[in-house]
Amino acid sequence: PYRACGINAEYGIDTTCTIWNIQEEKATTQLIAHDKEVFDIAFARGTDVFASVGADGSVRMFDLRSLEHSTIIFETQECTPLLRLAWNKQDPNYLATMVLDKNTCIILDIRVPSFPAAELQGHSSCVNAICWAPHSTSHICTAGDDSQALIWDLSPMPKPIQDPILAYDAEAEINQLQWSASQTDWIAIALSKKLRILRV
Repeated sequence: PYRACGINAEYGIDTTCTIWNIQEEKATTQLIAHDKEVFDIAFARGTDVFASVGADGSVRMFDLRSLEHSTIIFETQECTPLLRLAWNKQDPNYLATMVLDKNTCIILDIRVPSFPAAELQGHSSCVNAICWAPHSTSHICTAGDDSQALIWDLSPMPKPIQDPILAYDAEAEINQLQWSASQTDWIAIALSKKLRILRV
């Protein structure tokens, strides 16, 4: 599930996304989002525009004010599943996603659909988590099975992004991460049976 400003969105293996109004305690919208299972959903800044990814390898964007159609922002070659999705809250033109069992984080610009704006390839094993900096338009953190958490500066785009600006080496695979919205110098990572707080 995804929660934002009184809205709860849930997704599942039945290809649908359901939008709930928490205050009214009822589902307001259910839509067929993908051709296969839906794996993740993220809202842009606000509560109207959201995107989803799934086993069909596509990123699809929806607007709750006009659900007659959706926009396919990106599709992987050979329909490889996309697992996670994160929306830049400071610049809603940018999304980040990751491909099943790949060591790459894909940055998308919704103004230029179908083509990645950047591909971040600093991990030596598959990426498990992505999170945009809540206070910056151009910083994102990725973490993966190589036990690394990497922070990237995307300000050189459209030039290729070669290397991260910061790296943290953990002793186990990193499964999840969050960047604190209220204390932006801190990032939390989950590894093994531990939750670790890192200062940027």
